[in-house]
Amino acid sequence: MSDASTNVNSWDDGGMTITETAPPATGASCCAPAVALDPEVAREIAHSFKALSDPARVQLMAIIAAQPEGEACVCDLTGPVALSQPTVSHHLKILVDAGLLDREQRGRWAYYSLKPSALTQLAVSMASTSAPALGR
Repeated sequence: MSDASTNVNSWDDGGMTITETAPPATGASCCAPAVALDPEVAREIAHSFKALSDPARVQLMAIIAAQPEGEACVCDLTGPVALSQPTVSHHLKILVDAGLLDREQRGRWAYYSLKPSALTQLAVSMASTSAPALGR
């Protein structure tokens, strides 16, 4: 009699017999139940990750975070990333739209600062939705 835990499936592959095996049954489910993520929350998280998917945007976030005042003028951000002012402004707009940066207009210059809770909230959202799926 064949052991069901070792001989799950066999088939002939043009002269060679292939046998798949499975681990012995332990009586417990091998996988934790899937966690359903609200579609709107998933869209918000994806929007934030999409904004961070460009290396220049990650650099901009790091530069702003490293400023002693916690903010930076767009005029001070072009040199460190070696991009033109319109390109830097475009990247900053994407980060603002994703809720990762705050923007304050002062005269003709815009100043940007990290939204204090944005990255923390992103991390918490991911941890709280993925922990049960990982069996934690």
